[in-house]
Amino acid sequence: MKRLLFFGFLFILTACQNKVTQEDLPFLNGYWEIEKVNMPDGQTKEYTINTTVDYIEMKDLSGFRKKVYPKLDGTFDTSNDIEKFTVTEQSNVYEIHYKTNLSEWVETINTLNEDSFSVTNSDKITYTYKRFEPINVQK
Repeated sequence: MKRLLFFGFLFILTACQNKVTQEDLPFLNGYWEIEKVNMPDGQTKEYTINTTVDYIEMKDLSGFRKKVYPKLDGTFDTSNDIEKFTVTEQSNVYEIHYKTNLSEWVETINTLNEDSFSVTNSDKITYTYKRFEPINVQK
């Protein structure tokens, strides 16, 4: 009986998780701003205003991320730096593998939908992003 309860609890626990699927991956495309960062020691840093936004473009499991700077007219200034990446699936978990001239790193996609996503890096830092809504101040 204890085994049955244990496996029932385990089934419910895994069934309630929001698993990222390959069909979700196109949601990564677009403009994203950091909403919060959770540190391994339990500290959380909330971001209410961001001066930089990440632009992500992906096709066929590869793409790039670029920092852009929103302007009040709804346009962006951009940097020349890009971080190329590929997305891989291992054991039903999707990972983003970044590579630049200076570094390589991996982030695990925890959640992903059309409005938000979160990733965790090898230092156990979790970044939660929300879809960026441009500011457009009309003259």
